[in-house]
Amino acid sequence: MSQTLEILHVPDCPNVAPMLAHLRQVTDLPITTHEISTTSDAAAAGMSGSPTLLVNGVDVFADRGQPADGPACRIYRDEHGAVVPVPSVAQLRQALATAELTAWRDRTHPHDLAEQAVHRAILRAFVDTGRPPVNSDLDPVTEGSGRSTTEILAALHDLDAIRLDRAGRIAVAYPFSATPTRHRVWIGGGVVVYAMCAVDALGIAAMLGGPTRIESADATTGQPIAVTMAAGRTSWSPTAAVVFLSAKAGSGPSATCCCDDVNFFADETTARNWAAHQEFSGQILTQADAEALGTRLFGTLLAPASHPATYRG
Repeated sequence: MSQTLEILHVPDCPNVAPMLAHLRQVTDLPITTHEISTTSDAAAAGMSGSPTLLVNGVDVFADRGQPADGPACRIYRDEHGAVVPVPSVAQLRQALATAELTAWRDRTHPHDLAEQAVHRAILRAFVDTGRPPVNSDLDPVTEGSGRSTTEILAALHDLDAIRLDRAGRIAVAYPFSATPTRHRVWIGGGVVVYAMCAVDALGIAAMLGGPTRIESADATTGQPIAVTMAAGRTSWSPTAAVVFLSAKAGSGPSATCCCDDVNFFADETTARNWAAHQEFSGQILTQADAEALGTRLFGTLLAPASHPATYRG
């Protein structure tokens, strides 16, 4: 599904032209503009200062800079914290990449109640035991749904909410891997799990609302990288560590098309060198951006549901 790009702006806004110029260096997708004159229209359209960029109807810079209220000039901050009238080319490229990944993963969320219940039960099994459940563990959840556990697992696999191995066993339930990966995560309470990629590892704390400690390694040098997330605070070691986000995200099942290419690096230089050597395209995410992406992708997966975990029809 193609992204939709819309710029909301006040009449005669001088910053629309540079926003368009920067976007045209990033994408060849059509870009629409919408003039906003009143506070009520700004609120209805989702404009927080002029210009505001909506990607698929979402303000992709809502958590950055200093947005203005309604039809007024918007202030952004570039990669170095300097005040600028519009995001930089690099910031726009990253925003579009993360928006595409978020929309892609959102489409994997099950809408059927039985599938939702099974999906949550699988995630909870990883959290509680560090391992995926077997079919017999899930049979009580699917009882009364009119569908077998095997059928529901196949549906979740087709959605790419989970991945099954050739024997029909659960191999992946994003963000978790049933087999060891480079990204080991300690969950508060002592359970150890493995994450499919660096962003998945960062999303586990947000999904659980509790403390985690990630232990990974620079994909180039093998230098240990640790991220401790607790009580709303995050500590990275080394302090210059970053995450590389592969541009292949969205081109197929996450487990096969991009998870191996979304890694921690000790600093931007090693990330760039690795990407160039592998001939990968993508974006280097700052710590804050990587954490925010993990939260957007996984933060609500185990949020309280409006229906019980066991489906009874």
